[in-house]
Amino acid sequence: MIIKTNTLRYLAAWAFSATALLACTDQQKVYTQNDVLIKNIDKSVKPGDDFFMYANGAWIKNNPIPAAYSAWSIFNLVQEDLRNKMLKINEEAMKANAAKGTNTQKIGDFYYSGMDTVTIEKLGLQPLQTELAMINAISDVNSLVTEFATLSTLGVTTPLGAYVGQDERNSAKNMLQMYQTGIGLPNRDYYFKTDEHTTAVRNDYQQKHLPALFAFIGNSDAAAKAAAAQTYALEKFLADSSRTLQDLRDPYHNYNKMPLAGLNKLAPQINWQPALNIMYYSKADSVIVGQPEYLRAVNTALTKFSLDQWKNYLRKNLLEEYSPYLNKAVANESFRFYGTVISGRKEQLPRWKRVLDVEEGVMGEVLGQIFVKEYFPETTKKRYENMVEAVRSSFKEHIARLDWMSDATKKRAYEKLAKVYPKVGYPDHWRDYSGLDIDRQHYVQNIINSAIFDHKYNAGKLGKPVDRTEWGMTPQTYNAYYNPSNNEIVLPAAIFTVPGTPDDKVDDAVVYGYGAASTIGHELTHGFDDEGRQFDEKGNLKPWWTPQDSAKFTQRAEMLVQQFNGYKVNDLHVNGKATLGENIADLGGIVIGLDAFKKTKQYKDGKTINGLTPVQRYFLGYALGWLGHTRKEALANQILTDVHSPNFLRVNGPFSDVPEFYEAFGVKKGDKMWVDPDKRVKIW
Repeated sequence: MIIKTNTLRYLAAWAFSATALLACTDQQKVYTQNDVLIKNIDKSVKPGDDFFMYANGAWIKNNPIPAAYSAWSIFNLVQEDLRNKMLKINEEAMKANAAKGTNTQKIGDFYYSGMDTVTIEKLGLQPLQTELAMINAISDVNSLVTEFATLSTLGVTTPLGAYVGQDERNSAKNMLQMYQTGIGLPNRDYYFKTDEHTTAVRNDYQQKHLPALFAFIGNSDAAAKAAAAQTYALEKFLADSSRTLQDLRDPYHNYNKMPLAGLNKLAPQINWQPALNIMYYSKADSVIVGQPEYLRAVNTALTKFSLDQWKNYLRKNLLEEYSPYLNKAVANESFRFYGTVISGRKEQLPRWKRVLDVEEGVMGEVLGQIFVKEYFPETTKKRYENMVEAVRSSFKEHIARLDWMSDATKKRAYEKLAKVYPKVGYPDHWRDYSGLDIDRQHYVQNIINSAIFDHKYNAGKLGKPVDRTEWGMTPQTYNAYYNPSNNEIVLPAAIFTVPGTPDDKVDDAVVYGYGAASTIGHELTHGFDDEGRQFDEKGNLKPWWTPQDSAKFTQRAEMLVQQFNGYKVNDLHVNGKATLGENIADLGGIVIGLDAFKKTKQYKDGKTINGLTPVQRYFLGYALGWLGHTRKEALANQILTDVHSPNFLRVNGPFSDVPEFYEAFGVKKGDKMWVDPDKRVKIW
């Protein structure tokens, strides 16, 4: 049979279409069978009344918070999976008999030392005796300040809070920065607020926790109570001159650059240069002081409180810092207060999990190199690199459509957006840990060595160019961030993990909600939130908006402040001002990610999966990113100390402002999440 060319082309096209259709059908089957959404939905909840519980309620009912946790969420599910992977790595390293100084040796020996409870119990407080003796030897203000500086290098809280970071007005330069610190409770509000939770925490701290710490050091009951009262009074004095959570979010107000001589004017009681030398800041020629009034209070406190009171304060801070790693009695008291009283946890994590969590902070990038090699393939990395560009394009289109922003500001916004640098998965260059000394003998000493190593690493940046390739999170961290000084978004490999489901088994609708909206779009929007928008395309704190556009932005942002001020969690109102940046980023991420999703094949095809449309799956995918529930104590602590709203409000709050949400789930006036159209917030 002779087949004409046109016929051949027709048959070839048919064969291609059939193959594509088969592939599409097979892929649809994969998504249907591996659906990460359906099992979590609680159909007894109306989507327009409480979408968070509609999306996640079945999972929450079937997954109570384990006793060792203050919350149980998707973060914990990912964390449990990561811990199991890290456990395998550590156990293999411990058996490897690796050469001294290698990463394998450090991993194995650190884990061994942390699990060696016999030695830890035998040593008791012995690992801290050198520093306790130095505290005992304090004889005047100069030696007191010397001990402040020494303890700072060990990671211990003192009134001298300092680090090296980018100059916010000259992002190419590393600068010495000083900030408020010195208190033992989570933040200054714990010393003054009178709500039930805060009062209970404050009373326990004064009457139980502080006396227990002083008793461990060897004080009688009466002496321990007296030392506790004196220490609390000192901390409360410092807290009274500390700024609130929302005030700390104003970058201009918290930027006070001065020559080193300026420190002498703020706190003349401190002999600054010797203290800075001890802290490895001898190269500093100037300093950025975040909260000058705090340093003035420190100066007053140096004469207001006696040397004996200061000694007790430092003994407590030293023991507090290292108590989780010491003998059982001390570690248990640390957990009782911080784990139970503040966070509501009923029991501690198994020891192996605690040791792995500490190890993450000690040498996270060592573990990260192994993690990404085994668990983050190039195909996955490429998927999210492409998604970053899809979201960036969508963001640009949103800027173009804004009816409240002038062309002049839009032009600068395009420039900043184009220069946002995405870091996806893992660093191009890994940190060198060759200078970190780890052995099997002393767990606490290993942690002390790590604290000094990290302090020197940070101090060593003074006088050097800013390393814009550096990461502030490890690849195995279930989190992400925007750095305004680098104008970058950092997206660790673990943040894209959907627990129990391989990446290639999750459809685009879910991935765009889970990854593009709640992570990529969220972090991009931080560059244009109430704080991030004040930094230009080079990462410098510098005005680039017209005054009229700034006023219009502030007007819209204030609507979001009022919206979240209206939400109440237990007996506490959400702080709409403190959480504004995160709330703007959530709302921006949702609407920008949605428009990016609308360009995908799945959206255009419009096919349902398990009865859910692509847009419904998008919103459910976003809600999946906040799956979980939290104990009331931890929620109260979050309201007081965190710039993030509780998870359920990070879903229900912004969704109430998104018209497509109303359309997708038939939300009508009278439903609890309904907000009248003229009151819905629209910024980006």
